[in-house]
Parts: sequence; structure tokens; C-alpha cells
Amino acid sequence: DGVLDEDTVAEGLHKLGLSAPGIEYVYLNLSLSGRELSDISILSRYIHLQKLELSYNKINDLSCISHMPHLLELNASNNELTTYFLFKPPKNLKEVDFSYNQIPKMRDLSAYQSLTKLLLDFNNIEEIRGLEKCHSLTHLSLSHNRLIAIGGLENLPIKILNLSFNQIEKISGLDSLKTLQKLDLSGNKITSLEGLEEHDLLETINLEDNQIAELRELEYIEDLPLLRVLNLLKNPVQEQTDYWLFVIFKLLQLTELDLKKISVEEKVAAVNKYDPPPEVVAAQDHMAQVMYSVLQPHRIFDSTLPSLDTPYPMLVLVGPLACGKRELTHKICRQFNNFFRYGPCHTTRAAYFGEDNRLDYYFVSQEAFDKMVNTGKFIATYKYSGYYYGLGRDSVESIAREGLATCVHLEIEGVRSLKNTYFKPRYILLVPTNKEVYEGHLRRKGLFSRSEIEEAVSRVDMYIKISQDLPGYFDAVINTDELDEAFTELSLLVKAYLGL
Repeated sequence: DGVLDEDTVAEGLHKLGLSAPGIEYVYLNLSLSGRELSDISILSRYIHLQKLELSYNKINDLSCISHMPHLLELNASNNELTTYFLFKPPKNLKEVDFSYNQIPKMRDLSAYQSLTKLLLDFNNIEEIRGLEKCHSLTHLSLSHNRLIAIGGLENLPIKILNLSFNQIEKISGLDSLKTLQKLDLSGNKITSLEGLEEHDLLETINLEDNQIAELRELEYIEDLPLLRVLNLLKNPVQEQTDYWLFVIFKLLQLTELDLKKISVEEKVAAVNKYDPPPEVVAAQDHMAQVMYSVLQPHRIFDSTLPSLDTPYPMLVLVGPLACGKRELTHKICRQFNNFFRYGPCHTTRAAYFGEDNRLDYYFVSQEAFDKMVNTGKFIATYKYSGYYYGLGRDSVESIAREGLATCVHLEIEGVRSLKNTYFKPRYILLVPTNKEVYEGHLRRKGLFSRSEIEEAVSRVDMYIKISQDLPGYFDAVINTDELDEAFTELSLLVKAYLGL
């Protein structure tokens, strides 16, 4: 008939221990799971209980708990409750499980200030409320309810929050949860990760089975320092090209993605793909240019004659933006015009004031540049400041056919690529040593944005460091603070190289 009797209680009592006042030994725990109980009023007499397990019954009245001042844990899941906490609060009640009942709404829990864990999964709750005074609540679970928004959680010390399988459309209302560590929002209708930023203790985010479609959403969580586990299974974003490596690259702190452990090799592959070290960029460029040129009809290159052991000489002037390398290249080609001819690179950037097409660069569209890459027209290409540059094989070839050597100017990215080819140029580093003067010179030119100027000035140190760390990487270094002096020095060097 569902009424609890003393014999059944006796079977369920366990764990003997001191009573709370500490004057007698009593049973502290009582387990009465799965007994078809509906009336448990007899429990009013068991005032010493600390842990009460009542799951899988037919209970809808818990008023007997008012008589258990020492109760710490209560499990009343899988019953027929339609309301809850209609009992006087045991003052130390910490953990309560009311999952799998028929509770339609949350009550004011101001009286239950010791509560640390509250489970209300599989009920009919439509809004989170009544928790304002629960200053000890660290674990809250409301999965499989009818929530349409997140709210009512302001300034709670919650570490674990499970709101999976509701009808939530956006992540809001979590801003003040500064201690959040694990968040489960799977099975909702969420389209954006906005609202997760600045949760610096967040370790696990489960968003399986939502509607996140864009990779750029990751920007909201890329700075979370402790994030280790992310689940985006069953979201449209998974269909994006290179989804797996891109997410790993954006969130290098992850150890698990979509329920799979991330290997060190995958992290390396992700970095090499999206932010490769300069040497990797150069090697990949070389492989690409070789592959595309092999696909073209074969012919003997003039630049490899007269003998394959001594590749045709080339002079490369390398240095930061607007340090004088273009002017010096032109002057050297004029002075030594029976040895050198200038080889303009192709570039996708627009001409600066005073630059001429074909004389300084071949200015081409990105489309034309890509087409040249795909038809094997470049010896080496590189990217600097958002634009592409390429040293064309035809330029070098036409100069070689005249029996002359090519003189070019490049940034370091181009040098790294060129060093992988069969050419063995002389590399001369042109570098301003007075950064204030150099910065003023860039400003006065009026061609560059503030960020371009900052980037150029910061690269001066990088160039000097390469020269110091890798002896012999450049064949010579010339200071360009004074261009006339730099030209005199360069001219002497070239004479020495040519044996004049």
C-alpha cells in the first residue's frame, strides 16, 4: 500500500556513528530505494539521520524532513514530487537530488544557505529562480527541463553547471559566474559562443548538438587559459574545411576535442599549417615552386649555365622596409652594367608614389599572381605585411641569356625561400642602426600606416639578431643610416666579389 513501516526502515539503516550532539551512537544513513513507497511520515522519528536515500518510489510529500535537523544529503530522485523544499530547512543540508520528478517551478531557497549541490534534471522547470541567497551552491544541474534562457544565477559560486537539453538559444547570464569550471549546454539551440569570454577558470565546455556554424566563434573562447576539453560534435561548424586542425590551432591549450584526445603531433601540424615557423614557410614555398615548375614543359635554364656545378651568380640585397635597398640596387646595376641587370619581383601590393611598373616591380593582381604560381613561373615567393612577392624565373632567365647576373632586393622571408633553391647568390644585409632616424625617415615618406612603420622598426632588431645568431647567413652587413656611405661600401664589396 506504499506506507513505510518500522521493519523496512530497520532494513535500510546503515553506518553507525556518533549523533550530532555526540552523546550516543546512532544510525546516520538510511536507504529506501525502489520500494514503491508513497507515505514516509514514520521517518519524523528518525531525527539523527545525516543521509537519506529515497530514489525510485512514489513519494510526493517530504514534510517528515522538517524533523531531521542534521540531514546533510537527500536523494529523492525518480519520485512523484510536484513541488520541493516544503519542509523546514535542516540547517546543514548540503546535497539534494530531485531529478526525475514533475516539478514545474523553482521556489525561493533563501533558507537553505548551506546547499552546495542541487540536481533538478528531468523536471518541467521553465525558469531558474530562488537561488539568490544560495551562497554555497557550487553544483547546479537542470538538464532536460523547459528553460528558454539562462538567468537567476548572479554572483553564485557555481563551479559545475549543467543546462543541457533545454531550449536555450544564447549564452547569456553567466557573466558574474567567475568560478565556473565545467559547463554543459549540449542539446540546446545555441548559435554563438558569445558570453563565454572572461571565464578564466573554465576547463570543460560541452556544446554538442547545437547550431554553431562559424569558426570565427572560437574567438570568444581562445583566451580561456585553463580550457582543456571542448565538445562541438553535431554542430554545423564541423563541416568547415580543416575544422579539426583549425580548432586545435586556435585553442592550443586543449587536450581533448569532440571526445578525442589531441596528440602532440596534431598540435605541431596545426601550428605548421596556420602559423608556421619561418623555416617551414620557406621550405613549403620551395616545394611548391619546384612542384609547379616540374609540371611545365622541360627546357635547359640559362641561369644554370655554363656549368651545373657553379650556378649563375646573383646579388641579393636584403633589409627592412624602405631602408634604401631599391635605390642601392638600381645604383649598383648602373655602375656595374656589364655584370648586373636589375630583376624586378612581382608583387600584389599597389605601387608607392614614385615607383614604376616593370622598372621597380611588376605590379599584378592576386589572381594573376596565383596563376603564375600555378604555372611554375616563380623561383621563390613570400608574403610580407599582407602582400605577396615573387621572384620570377623569366626575369632571371632573360638576364642570364644576356650573359649577366641578376641583382634583386628582398625581405628576409624571400631570402629564406631562395636559400632552398639551387641558386647560390651573395646576400648583403642592409640595415639602419639608428632606429629613431629610420622611423623618422619612414614617417616623412608619408606612404606607410602607423602599424606598418611599427612593424618595420621592430624588424630591425630581428635582422641584426639573425646576422649575429647565424654567422655566414649574410655575406656582408652594411649600415644604411647614410645612403651615400652605404653605396661606397657596397660598391667596394661588389668589386671585390667580381675580382676587379
